Amino acid sequence: MSKVSTNISMDADVKKQAQKLFSEFGLDLTTAINIFLRQSIREQRIPFEITMNVPNAKTFEALKEVEKMEKNPAAYKGYTDVDAMMKDLLK
Repeated sequence: MSKVSTNISMDADVKKQAQKLFSEFGLDLTTAINIFLRQSIREQRIPFEITMNVPNAKTFEALKEVEKMEKNPAAYKGYTDVDAMMKDLLK
């Protein structure tokens, strides 16, 4: 099997983080990329699900609610005792 050299461009921080992660697995970046490519060929697809990191409507509403709570904490009931919280929740 002959080897070829390929140049790829990537964000410097992404490269640094990837090198750190792969080194914890005992791999260098070249080996990790080769594993990815071989697995892609074997499965005839990208070997993991690609999704956008976009919150769904329910999560988005929850995030907005948290922002409101942070701006006006006095308007919301808080608890220092789990038993009291559970009693209140189960009413």
